[in-house]
Amino acid sequence: MDATRGVDAAGDADKVGDLIAVAAARAVPVVHAIPDGRLGAPTPCADYDVRALVNHLLQVVVQFQELAAKRDSDFSAVPDYVGEGSGEWRARFEGEAGRLVAAWGEPGADEGTTGAMDMPAATVGCMVLLDLTVHAWDLARATGQELPAVDERVLRRLAEAVEGMAPMARKMGVFGEPVAVREGASGFERLLAATGRDPYWGSGE
Repeated sequence: MDATRGVDAAGDADKVGDLIAVAAARAVPVVHAIPDGRLGAPTPCADYDVRALVNHLLQVVVQFQELAAKRDSDFSAVPDYVGEGSGEWRARFEGEAGRLVAAWGEPGADEGTTGAMDMPAATVGCMVLLDLTVHAWDLARATGQELPAVDERVLRRLAEAVEGMAPMARKMGVFGEPVAVREGASGFERLLAATGRDPYWGSGE
């Protein structure tokens, strides 16, 4: 399936920038509420504890601002935002998330191509939309927080995008192998499972 199908069709769907704004508004309170004492806790992403995942997500939020503007991104090293000062990373995340929303809200941000692989900009926008959505869940689950349900518009866009990008993402090690879900699983549980996450991680189920 073409990963861009339905993603950038004018008039048919919400702009990816609008959806990024929705996802960012859901993620910011989660990051604000992370206790310092939980920074070393494991997360549903096996390669990351809470501190590492916050650093990763902040790097994504910063670098995808560049991609929105059709500039080069730099993922060569992950800065230690959490180590920059006590609590400052929470305000930094909120500020950078706001700048991300503004960048993807600019006219033409989701048009053309961007990034080293010259991918469709709308698909690149869906990548940061996915990170904001699933990493907010990762961090909430790792720190005992409750999250509001994912907006249905975000879920629809991500379900389609993940179906298209999953084979390559698994080959590159970005996604794990899909995880089995129980009968009657929600759309968000199926989305998490498609990225290789256990949607029941830490729930006792």
